[in-house]
Amino acid sequence: MTIMTEQEAWELDDLLTNTDPKIGANGTGFLSQRDVRNIGLDDLSIKYLMTKAQADRKSPAQIIGELVREKIAASA
Repeated sequence: MTIMTEQEAWELDDLLTNTDPKIGANGTGFLSQRDVRNIGLDDLSIKYLMTKAQADRKSPAQIIGELVREKIAASA
């Protein structure tokens, strides 16, 4: 078993801190409309999420993350 150097540990920490998790049926980070429906979103939310993700060339997971961070920042 290889032990990580301190530099490698910091780089891994940066990667995990600044990267949205990959979620979705196939692990690609892209949620299908069916995947989104399975997490309990209504039709309007699904349409908004999928349209915004496509327009911004981001995954739905990234859009959800941004919305959550905006909500947290607004309440602080």
